[in-house]
Amino acid sequence: MTTLPEQFAAAARRFPDRIAIVDGRGRETSFATLKARADGFAVRWQAQGIGPGDRVLIARPVDADLYASLAALWALGAVAVLPEPAMGLAGLRHATRVTRPKGFCAGGWYRALGILLPELWGVTILGGQAAAMAPAPAPSAADTALISFTSGSTGQPKAIPRSHAFLMAQHAAIAPLLHSDRAERDLVAFPVFALINIAAGRTSILPNWRMSRLDRLDPQRLRDWMVRQRVTRALIPPALCEKLAEAGLPPDLGHIFTGGGPVFPDLLARLQRRGNARITCVYGSTEAEPIAHLDACDITENDRAAMSQGAGLLAGRPVPGLRLRIREHEIQVAGAHVNPGYLNPAHDAENKLPEGGIIWHRTGDAGRLDGQGRLWLLGRLGSQVVIGGVTRFPFNVEIAARQWPGVTQAALIGRRGTPVLALAGDAAHLPEWQDAARSLNISVIRHFDRLPMDRRHGSKIDRQALGDML
Repeated sequence: MTTLPEQFAAAARRFPDRIAIVDGRGRETSFATLKARADGFAVRWQAQGIGPGDRVLIARPVDADLYASLAALWALGAVAVLPEPAMGLAGLRHATRVTRPKGFCAGGWYRALGILLPELWGVTILGGQAAAMAPAPAPSAADTALISFTSGSTGQPKAIPRSHAFLMAQHAAIAPLLHSDRAERDLVAFPVFALINIAAGRTSILPNWRMSRLDRLDPQRLRDWMVRQRVTRALIPPALCEKLAEAGLPPDLGHIFTGGGPVFPDLLARLQRRGNARITCVYGSTEAEPIAHLDACDITENDRAAMSQGAGLLAGRPVPGLRLRIREHEIQVAGAHVNPGYLNPAHDAENKLPEGGIIWHRTGDAGRLDGQGRLWLLGRLGSQVVIGGVTRFPFNVEIAARQWPGVTQAALIGRRGTPVLALAGDAAHLPEWQDAARSLNISVIRHFDRLPMDRRHGSKIDRQALGDML
């Protein structure tokens, strides 16, 4: 089996002068330079005692050195630990307690955390001088390469170990989606896609803004960065698509891949009015990425009508090689790129279903399959409410509400047995909203300037926070 480290090395040999990474400051790093940095890190860290199986916590800016650090650790057979970035310092401390790393790989001001955080006292801070590197055994397919975390939106983040075989299976599932015969320049907001690009010898443009502060990003700044960097494709969450729909699509942009949250039909319509880029919607979860994808041009008028009339949100066809089933409304998946278990086996009981040698992952998302084998999303399991004696999931109502005049956000939520429709937008249309809601048997509407969004991608309604607001 070819591993990602081997693919990185092959890309550096084939395309030494091609730009691999452009960071948020506009600094360009070629594939040869990226490989040289990774080799330098590996030499230094091996001299500090990092070897096969050792866990190393990474806290550094999203730049070329982040990916060089990953390559260096994998070359040593070590395990990279990536905390949940949306949780900030709390996520870093949680990751330290859960994984007990031997080393701490930090850049910039993050290095000070090795002194400031009691959890990191006694952990080796990686750095030092280069020395001669002894040969390191190549990692096997079953060896753990990476430990990442769930978002923690429904409790403490769960640690997810990913083997080299898992990363390659994920690569095999995503790479065909990103394949292009052109020399693309991809704006990449999802680290996993940057790994795919490095392995493929493709250029990745990194964000020049804080991903945890998407609500504060000026749409024109996003567009200007894409124009300046001659971005041809964008791999971004729906929150950034909203910004592009406001500012307009750059002239060189030919394709948008978006996921990490629901991609509603009204957003697709606004993007299509602002440019000619092809749009692909990708559905997945932290434990299984990707699950399904949909080309916006394949959405028919009948599909749009069905979505607006309560059929749910069309997510497209499941990706090849993935098993998918619906059990009591829940989407469950299995396959080589579906995480088989958590670092703490106690977490498996809630989300993993072993059956006849197959481990099914419970996504927690409600959905259905239509007669064409396409997946439709309904919302999170447990978020359904009873309206007029009929059980309704959020997307049954929210998609219709987002098409009402002046509505920018919509969320259906139950409060003490009563369905409440929370709306953000121009309150001048409130009488129209009330009339439309009554036609859906919803009598309670609450207006807000803005509905709270998730911390990871800013693209899903934070229902717990909304419940507190209500």
